[in-house]
Amino acid sequence: MRNYSFSEARQNLASVLDEANKKGSVRINRRDGQAFILKPVPVTGSPLDIQGVNIDITTQEIIDIVREGRERY
Repeated sequence: MRNYSFSEARQNLASVLDEANKKGSVRINRRDGQAFILKPVPVTGSPLDIQGVNIDITTQEIIDIVREGRERY
């Protein structure tokens, strides 16, 4: 993990963020002795992102099934 002073991190924020993303984290030290760890937030996908299923059915067959279901009620 690379250490940065506060002023280095402030002056090179974009590269510090890139390094944190690449290496997992960076440490930023303040003059008063406080230290902070900067980590990227894990990217989570949408719960609606699902992989498709190939069921070998044509668009016309789907339309026919929907129409048939609508006619019943």
